[in-house]
Amino acid sequence: MMMGEKFLAVLVVAMVTPISHSFSFTLSATGLVTKRYHTSSTYRSNTGSFENKVSSPSALGMATWSNGQAIKEYQDFLSTGRSELQKEDDGPSVIVQSSNPNNVLALTDAIIGLGQGDDIVLNPSDTLPDTLGDRSSYPIYIALPPYELKEFIQNLNDEWKARAEDFVFFSGGKVCGVVEPVLREFGMCRDSMTQVVVGFSTPAPGTGLGGATKKPEDLSCMIGHDTRGEEKWAGESQSCGKWNAAVASRLDDNGIRCRTVFYREWRRAMWERAVFDCVFNIVGCVREEKTDIADVAMFYELEASDMMWELVNNLRGGLAVTLIYGFEDRLFSIAEMRGKDDICELPVEMFDYSQNVFPGTNLMLKEYQNYAKDRCGLLQGVDVPPVPSQIDELPSKVRTGNLRADGVI
Repeated sequence: MMMGEKFLAVLVVAMVTPISHSFSFTLSATGLVTKRYHTSSTYRSNTGSFENKVSSPSALGMATWSNGQAIKEYQDFLSTGRSELQKEDDGPSVIVQSSNPNNVLALTDAIIGLGQGDDIVLNPSDTLPDTLGDRSSYPIYIALPPYELKEFIQNLNDEWKARAEDFVFFSGGKVCGVVEPVLREFGMCRDSMTQVVVGFSTPAPGTGLGGATKKPEDLSCMIGHDTRGEEKWAGESQSCGKWNAAVASRLDDNGIRCRTVFYREWRRAMWERAVFDCVFNIVGCVREEKTDIADVAMFYELEASDMMWELVNNLRGGLAVTLIYGFEDRLFSIAEMRGKDDICELPVEMFDYSQNVFPGTNLMLKEYQNYAKDRCGLLQGVDVPPVPSQIDELPSKVRTGNLRADGVI
């Protein structure tokens, strides 16, 4: 059997394995979570219990249907004839920041801080240099906020369009969000386009010694060893495309782990990070007091887990994206190890790039979004998708309260 045929066979088996994700839950008198199994199974051991009360036809349909996108992307990859990643070295680069001073991201300073001091910062209206250092081809880091990205691409002049293969786009975290829908609209989601999942900090200006900006720090975490004794990591930066090695070199020189992968693998990592950013922030933001990411993992695990599985199941059916086994363990580990003092937020300008990017009905997510707007005063001015009528038949985990491990409702 040829390699392509083996892949298609595995893909078919994966698509026809349903995962039920419509559940209600009951808590015991204590409400304590005694053990957590971070696996790909929806059933997890705790002192409460899940009851599989609803087996929705739409849920099964989303779990087994495929739009053929994964097969098409794999065929495109095979047509390139490449079995290894093409690599370009790091060097002087262009960093594109917003023309609006109020929209300049901390990402700009982060990229500068990771370089060797020979990068140049431009606005979208500036002229690109013919050469930089001794190279006529160089990385162009697009450090624009996601809500400016569409306008930027639409207004590219011929000079900038000719350099499009050198663009480097960022995804992940509260700053970068999910930009795939924008890039896909302009045909920029492909193997050759350089994209980065951000797994490093983006310190605000003036947070370092003497009023300087702190250097970015690695946010990945080692979560154990696999059966072969090799280290398992979560939250790593990942890069794909033409300049993947240049990005990895820049990060590695500063003690930041970065995997270089093909686009298909990178896309899974990007959506895994998107699930993290969406779930932990919305679940934490509906509390009366400020809540950080680590608190969500500790006190609101059941809610976060249910919502994760809702989004993941719909990703598989709606975008042909199947996350790698163990995603739940990785995401909770990141929250527990890196989420202390990382306060949950729902920035209005990022709603369409963090909360409103997932395919499918997502009943639970929509309920939380509407609760955040109607009861918590968040997301004001945002056109939040209405809660589907079916939600009235399910118990509201937000409105009935949550018994925390410390006994507080």
